[in-house]
Amino acid sequence: MRIATWNVNSIKVRLEAVLEWLAGGETDVLCLQEIKCEAAEFPAEAFREIGYSSAVVGQRGYHGVALVSRHGLDEVREGLPGAPEDEQARYVEATVQGLRIGCLYLPNGKPPGDPAKYEYKLTWMERLETHARSLLQQAEPFVLAGDYNVIPAPEDCWNVGEWEEDALYLLRTRKAFRRLVHLGLTDAFRAVHPDNPSAYSFWDYQKGRWHRDEGIRIDHLLLSPAAADRLTDAGIDKEPRGKAKASDHTPVWCELADRPPRPLLSH
Repeated sequence: MRIATWNVNSIKVRLEAVLEWLAGGETDVLCLQEIKCEAAEFPAEAFREIGYSSAVVGQRGYHGVALVSRHGLDEVREGLPGAPEDEQARYVEATVQGLRIGCLYLPNGKPPGDPAKYEYKLTWMERLETHARSLLQQAEPFVLAGDYNVIPAPEDCWNVGEWEEDALYLLRTRKAFRRLVHLGLTDAFRAVHPDNPSAYSFWDYQKGRWHRDEGIRIDHLLLSPAAADRLTDAGIDKEPRGKAKASDHTPVWCELADRPPRPLLSH
């Protein structure tokens, strides 16, 4: 199964690009962020015509996430547990062929101008950690995929000096991300490409960042141990970012085998 995540920065603007990308590959499940529309306005029919069902948590003009799958979507959960009063559309989850998949759009944070936004980011990460613990207790394989708005390490950024005081790289952000990973989760891309220091998933529209390859890696797929045992490949598809009217993010993907490989027999 191939699972991908892509912050499309408006599904209305990027619909044709997404459909074209799905038609050109073998993606089974695509996690979309920043769809920027209400659920009723999501182009579900366009995806249905190419064989994908969808689950959407939308919000007019802001945020919004969607799961699209060509193997159906079971047991859909809308919203991240832990704060029923939270009205921001940032999480949707479903089961696909026995694999639980959470699609998330983690808050940016944007300090120091508005400290409340950064605290909201950290609180949201705590809720995600709590939910991941719950999923681990259920012992079913899962993937938490999306735009984390987290630069995990210096090698995930073209120039750390530009990001040291940003919410994406602040020490408290990276500590919260490490706590999540240290539950036993695996960063799919880094598991396959541990020594690639210039692998980015986001390039700002400003200052010619794309053309100079001055990017950051903030889109991640975190795998539970049962899912990580099935990991066969992972990558970042830079091609969509170079096209006209592209999102500032590009797809990140991983492939999971149907079952874990058998252990080698000793003689």
